[in-house]
Amino acid sequence: MTRTARGKTPLLDAIHETAGDLHRLSLISDTEMQQYNALCLTPVSDFDGDKIRLLRDRYQLSQTVLASLLNTSPATVRRWEADNQHPNGSAQKLLDLLERKGLETLL
Repeated sequence: MTRTARGKTPLLDAIHETAGDLHRLSLISDTEMQQYNALCLTPVSDFDGDKIRLLRDRYQLSQTVLASLLNTSPATVRRWEADNQHPNGSAQKLLDLLERKGLETLL
């Protein structure tokens, strides 16, 4: 599930902080804290063909190498860059990590 429609808000930050305090006091379980953590994840960016191509150029990656890093096929990367298809799920998350954290996070 992509959370691009709703980003972090002061309300979510306050809820997460309160949940963390309650967790430290053992008033909520580890499972409940994991649920609060999931609600407060940073939204994942959407990637169109131009953005993927720019990302590939930034790290001087071929379509084949990017496909290998994302565990997909070079044909899929070509379709993304031609805007015939868009990455979703794990590929979108990995592209977001590549953009935000750099190539070393995928190696």
